[in-house]
Amino acid sequence: MATRYFNDLHNWLINEDFSSMRQARLHKAYVLWLSLLANPLAFAGFVVVAALIAIAVLAPLLANHDPILQDLTMALRPPSALHWFGTDEFGRDVYSRLVYGARTTLYISILVTVIVAPIGFAIGATAGYLGGWVDVVLMRITDIFLSFPSLVLALAFSAALGPGIENAVIAIALTVWPPIARLARAETLTFRSADFVVAAELQGAGMGRILFRHIVPLCAPSIIIRLTLNMSSVILTAAGLGFLGLGAQPPMPEWGAMAASGRQYLLDAWWLTTVPGIAILLVSLAFNLLGDGLRDIMDPRNA
Repeated sequence: MATRYFNDLHNWLINEDFSSMRQARLHKAYVLWLSLLANPLAFAGFVVVAALIAIAVLAPLLANHDPILQDLTMALRPPSALHWFGTDEFGRDVYSRLVYGARTTLYISILVTVIVAPIGFAIGATAGYLGGWVDVVLMRITDIFLSFPSLVLALAFSAALGPGIENAVIAIALTVWPPIARLARAETLTFRSADFVVAAELQGAGMGRILFRHIVPLCAPSIIIRLTLNMSSVILTAAGLGFLGLGAQPPMPEWGAMAASGRQYLLDAWWLTTVPGIAILLVSLAFNLLGDGLRDIMDPRNA
């Protein structure tokens, strides 16, 4: 009877702990939301990013034409009620291609983020935690990557790997991870000598457990902010590769490739380059505004 009582009490305490943790997380998310609403520019960036995600998900419902269907009899038609943003040189609807192009942009951004976040953190945290010759070697490799302009380096990797969206993702990821690594190293150096890290080491915790169990949660806000700010660079680089024919290949709709295809018709069909150019500008600016807002909100010095 007593055993059952203590088991029930133990289960109740566990449920209470989980409930308290859930409430704390909800409260933290609510405070973050209020802080975001209090920053008009950051909230505007959030709205544009949310709209990009919604457009990418709902592209089949939002597009009013087949984005790759050609109709040469409708080539280079100006914006109208039938074709909201006009048609391109093959008679394809620019609005529908712009909507589906949001999928390509979001696909590249997410893939690059998924690749560079763990790689950048692993390299930077390892260098900061171990120090010594490991730190010197890893940071000198990082400095080599940082010494080249990101677009030039991405072009070199894309030219070596060949055209294609997957190769473009790899090329962009190879140029984006160094800033994440340096940030992770700086954050790790800050916490390496903290009391809780020393206590974990005395209890026999290994480097992997210390890094991913204790240091990752503390580094996460800074890394998330940096990744958000990097999104604009990723989008611009992807558009640049697409513009040069090294990114997404025809007939896949991609904003950079759409802008490139309209160069020779710029005077007569201004919408071919202007519309995707405005889309690239708005999304890049939105990620910058959102990243700046998150930095102001999550910086403990502003609390």
